Amino acid sequence: MSGKKNIHVVPHPTKGWATRKEGASKVGSTHSTQGKAIEQARDQAIRGRAEVVIHRPDGRIRDKDSYGNDPHPPKDRKH
Repeated sequence: MSGKKNIHVVPHPTKGWATRKEGASKVGSTHSTQGKAIEQARDQAIRGRAEVVIHRPDGRIRDKDSYGNDPHPPKDRKH
């Protein structure tokens, strides 16, 4: 099993949005907008070759982006 930890972009009760590594009890960083949190998470995921999991304000998963080394990546039509 891989030691890579996904980076989640989650709503934060007082600061707006936060990044959190999978399995962590505390957030890594907080941001006023979801966009800024996604940028931070993307930078972390690229360095760690992990996946970014973006949540909606109600906590449900909205989207995922992989930055790992997938030998058979899906055809991404979002970007």
